[in-house]
Amino acid sequence: MRRSSTTSHGQGTNAQTQMADDEKTSAMQSPDMEKHAVTPTAVFPGRRGSVLNKVAKHANDADEAMKAFAGHEGGLLVLDEATSRRLLKRIDLHLMPLLCVIYGLNYLDKTTLSYASVMGIKKDINLTGNDYQWLSSMFYFGYLAWEYPTNRLLQRLPLAKYSSFCVIMWGLVLCCMAASKNYSGALAVRFFLGIFEAAVTPGFALFTSQWYTKKEQGTRVGIWFSFNGFAQIFGGLIAYAIAKGARLHGSAIAPWKVVFLVTGLLTIAIGVLFFGFMPDNQLNARWLTPLDRRLAIERVRVNQQGIGNKHFKLYQLKEALFDPLTWAFAFYALAADIPNGGITNFFSQLIVSFGYTPEQSLLYGTPGGAVEIVALIVCGYTGDRYGNRLLISCSGLIIAMLGMILIVALPLSNDGGRLAGYYLTQASPTVFVALLSLIATNVAGYTKKTTVAAIYLIAYCVGNIVGPQTFRPKDGPRYKPAEITIICCWFACLCDVLFIYWYCKLQNQKKAALRAEPDYTKLENQEWLDLTDRENPEFIYSL
Repeated sequence: MRRSSTTSHGQGTNAQTQMADDEKTSAMQSPDMEKHAVTPTAVFPGRRGSVLNKVAKHANDADEAMKAFAGHEGGLLVLDEATSRRLLKRIDLHLMPLLCVIYGLNYLDKTTLSYASVMGIKKDINLTGNDYQWLSSMFYFGYLAWEYPTNRLLQRLPLAKYSSFCVIMWGLVLCCMAASKNYSGALAVRFFLGIFEAAVTPGFALFTSQWYTKKEQGTRVGIWFSFNGFAQIFGGLIAYAIAKGARLHGSAIAPWKVVFLVTGLLTIAIGVLFFGFMPDNQLNARWLTPLDRRLAIERVRVNQQGIGNKHFKLYQLKEALFDPLTWAFAFYALAADIPNGGITNFFSQLIVSFGYTPEQSLLYGTPGGAVEIVALIVCGYTGDRYGNRLLISCSGLIIAMLGMILIVALPLSNDGGRLAGYYLTQASPTVFVALLSLIATNVAGYTKKTTVAAIYLIAYCVGNIVGPQTFRPKDGPRYKPAEITIICCWFACLCDVLFIYWYCKLQNQKKAALRAEPDYTKLENQEWLDLTDRENPEFIYSL
């Protein structure tokens, strides 16, 4: 290994990469890229404790990105600003529509139960007492049980192929909900729906980290996550149309069953398209030329984390478990999704409690989706533009807290004011999405990244399991204890975000000090060595 001759680059700068023959020849000796680096003490004798040897310690199993340059040793690869912009537009055109539509369906499919709750499902399958709360929570038991295994499969299997399989299967399972005739059958369907949807959020975070630079990731995650809002609008309109049509003209099957069939079959169709058009990574993107594939990988060199590594690394698992950021992320997901679990499953009933009819609740819930869309896109864009996703995203959470305070403080007779408060609560996902994008940006090492994503989403599941239980039937129609719980959880979330912000700044200062040490040397192609964020001195945490 030699001192790096690579010039780091971001969007708007020129970059030239000179591949070293000696390193690349050894790096490409096996198709799986295993053990291509020699031991640190052999390369740097007498410097066992140096920063360089600590970096080289785990540099024996490189990232998939190395394959892009096999057979091109010694070639000069130039990526200028115009080429980077051209590639970004092409990547956006082919990836973002699929990611957006699938993620919108992900939200729509798990919230169809909320629409069904005011369309007759409770009576038809004999739900009593707390049955609806547990039916809401059962989705997240399945999600919880399969979250870590699915993250390991996302790492081990072709990313797009496994993701598309899960999309098609959850569509099939959702259709089965229309065949449910009792509480136990519906519980089973909800459990398996959670299993197959567990792959979507971590998988899409991996897609984003593969294809986009750090400065682009916050905006892209915000855009595809904002399709939750589009799904809320679309789902509400579809449910309203079905309910009204059934009331005026009758229907051969119950309206709530039609909702499940329509959304399930649509999901299957989009899942088939996803299978056919979504590449696993840059290396098999059919809509890129061989040169553009290498350039697409080169443009994300600045991320310091490559595009994937299929091998499980125990030391990265341990690092994830002992990293304070992991548990700060997990605490946020837990605290934020207690409110989310309650609002997501009870928003139709909550609107009914404001004095509106069940049919009106389907229609009046849709503007909340527009609030979420605007909040996510604006916070995502401004967070990337000003380099501060964390603090800017807090604005959405503060707006949501004000909305819930309105719901609690206004009298039941003030239907319009309380409904406006509900709309404001839909700005709450901004920080959750910012942290999800930061898992893509700030967690390096593929085993560590999938582990942290799994822990984050396991905490998300626990919060969503607890959330519906706070909306107890005896507290209706006001549900004040649940509403106060939501405000307290969101306040705890704000404190957690401030800790994450402080901790990331502290780590950046420590890394700057390491890079300033006299004996520090950056390794050739250090970006592609599948190093973790903590062991790579070149890694800079985004805020």
